[in-house]
This record gives sequence, structure tokens and C-alpha cells, in this order.
Amino acid sequence: MFNSLTGTITGKFPQKLFIQTGGIEWDVTVPDSSLDALPPVGSEGKVFVWMQHTDALMNLFGFASENDRLLFFDLLKVDGIGPKAAVKILGSISASHLVQILENGDVDALQKVPGVGKKTAGKILLQLKGKLSLDSSSPSVPQKASVPFADVLSALVEMGYDKTKASEAIAKVAASLSEDAAFTDAGQAQKEEAVFRRAIVELS
Repeated sequence: MFNSLTGTITGKFPQKLFIQTGGIEWDVTVPDSSLDALPPVGSEGKVFVWMQHTDALMNLFGFASENDRLLFFDLLKVDGIGPKAAVKILGSISASHLVQILENGDVDALQKVPGVGKKTAGKILLQLKGKLSLDSSSPSVPQKASVPFADVLSALVEMGYDKTKASEAIAKVAASLSEDAAFTDAGQAQKEEAVFRRAIVELS
């Protein structure tokens, strides 16, 4: 329904932002880290939003960047983490640091994040390690052009495979197939299909 709001920031409070657009002042729940990244009160700013709408309530959540919002969506996939808990987590740690912790599987560092206990940290790592959905513009994510067979990697991650292991499998398969003349002479689509099929076997 909404992707973003652009207007005058009229108020900043812990985990809350007021932003006025076209005569309407919106009350937006935001991570404290996003508050720090947004312009000061009285300035024009842009906040990326997501609306939670149930029979009992309607809340608007906002973020300073699209990648912060993507991390928020990823956290919502974890059993036991709701929107307010995800906002609290993102307000206590930078997006890049959280990405690094998840990619490294550093459960000890994750447990130090306020609101994340031992059990929750284990769930987060189990469900998100290697499966983050950050877009390719994030400095924490390899640029698509620099990753061989990036579409194959994306497909494998969507299927639930660990991103790091999938990338290693693709590199191994591609190196092996590069010695096959039929493969090197094939079109890109055929190459991707061959790498995809063999990578699944490699990961099994």
C-alpha cells in the first residue's frame, strides 16, 4: 500500500517519528538507529514504511533506508519476533553490523544485542544465516555483476540453501564445467541451468 513518505519531520522521540505530508501528520514507529540517520526536526526527510494492519490495530513502521526495512522483514520471519521486537533489535545495532554477525554465525555477539537472548539468537541464526534478502545496492552484499552466476545463487538461496555454501558450490561447479567445450560454447541460459543442476547435487 505504502512504500515511503516524504515530508517535513515534525517530531522525534524514542522509537517514534512524526512526519507531515500534504496536511497529514503521520505517527511512525521507527528504530532509534533510523532516527539518528534521518534529518533533524523541521527538515524534509524520506522514510520507508510498512503498515501492520490487523482486526485489532493499525501501526505504521518506518526506516531510514530500504535495506533497514529489508532487515526488518527478515527478522519478522523468525519465530517469536514481532514488529516491535524487530524495531528494538534494529535500534540497538547497525544494519551492517547485524549483517556481519549473521553471516559469520556469531551467536555470542548476537546474544549481546538488547532483546535477544540465547534461544532467540539461535533461532535468528538458524533462520537467517545465508538467507538475508538485502538488495544488491547494499555494501554488505556482493554486487551482482561481480558474482558469477548471481541468478543461480539467488535461486538457491530462495530454495533455502545457505548463501555461503551455495556460492562455494557454484564456484566449484563452474570451474569444473569451464573445461568442457560444450559448456563454454553454450548460451548463458544453458550455462545457468547446468550450473544450477550440478550445484544442487553438490549441496545435497
